[in-house]
Amino acid sequence: MIEPELDAITEEIMATIAREVPEYARPFEGSFGRGVRTGVTEALRQFLALIRSPSGARGAGREIYVALGRGEQRQGRTLDSLQSAYRVGARVAWRRIAEAAGRAELDPGTISLLAESIFAYIEEISAESVEGYAEARSRVEGERRRRRRELMALLLREPPAEEADVRAAAAVAGWRLPRSAAALALAEEELDRLAARLPADSLAAPLDGLGCAVIPDPAGPGRAAELDAALERSSSPAALGPPVPPAGLAGSWSLARATLRAIEAGAIEPSAGAVRADDSLSDLLVFENRGLVERIAARRLAAFDGLTEKARRRMEETALAYVQHQGNAAAMARALDLHPQTARYRVARLRELLGDELDDPNARFELELTLRGRRPAS
Repeated sequence: MIEPELDAITEEIMATIAREVPEYARPFEGSFGRGVRTGVTEALRQFLALIRSPSGARGAGREIYVALGRGEQRQGRTLDSLQSAYRVGARVAWRRIAEAAGRAELDPGTISLLAESIFAYIEEISAESVEGYAEARSRVEGERRRRRRELMALLLREPPAEEADVRAAAAVAGWRLPRSAAALALAEEELDRLAARLPADSLAAPLDGLGCAVIPDPAGPGRAAELDAALERSSSPAALGPPVPPAGLAGSWSLARATLRAIEAGAIEPSAGAVRADDSLSDLLVFENRGLVERIAARRLAAFDGLTEKARRRMEETALAYVQHQGNAAAMARALDLHPQTARYRVARLRELLGDELDDPNARFELELTLRGRRPAS
């Protein structure tokens, strides 16, 4: 009943698809034309086989529709056009099959079953194309992630990679090389969640046992707010290195890592968003040179060795306030939340212990360096 009309049905479906689906409104030539024609022909062939043997296996035809889905993804299209083509094909095929069924005087129940079968079959091959499309997209995304990880490793390499190599890697990864960028460091387990919320042109990958991201144009309009919003629900701290030209990203990453270590050690206060390394350079200097700071402390704070622990903490906070406020007792009282007379008493006691060192600029500098590193309790 239907088989003699297969060629005519195929040609009508092809013509209707070309007329009604804008993306396919072109000659069915080359691999594109062969793919569409094979899809239509195989769909009709398999549908006839399904009518003859409803419980039979689909056979190799399934791969055709998986491949059509892959092809749409490779062409940069959505599945809308292919799904439209399937619906057009089903409509034309059903009309021609219904006409043939009418001529054969089939009963309404059989005709109804034919209708259900053809549209169920179209749903099945549509699902196979969706599978192929998703598989191809996953493969492309995986390749894109791999290339971007390689690019990020190149950008953060020390010594810096050749500019030509970086430009070539950026082009392959589909990433526009920015005028400036900054490296962000955070816990590796936070990276996947954060990466989905970062600006779209950011790079993100694990590196050196941490989560790492490269943020283009971090000082640009709205960038700080974007980054803070991305980090607002993070359960661990993050540190942002200084903005630099791409060739300086290794240094930005080094500072970001050092700042994160200092935050985790309690030497730098965490914040709701990323702690900017540029805002904490003096604390970072002290933290990264703890050995030297301790040697200075052993010399500059030796006069405190005979004090009780409580008295030592009190003198350390007084000494830090003294050098930070140039010995102004009123300013020290406000900073330490003391009565001015108490502050003056402490200054007098401090002079008894340190003597002329309080008037020596080098000694005051070393005192502040030492005491900032110790962060005495108040």
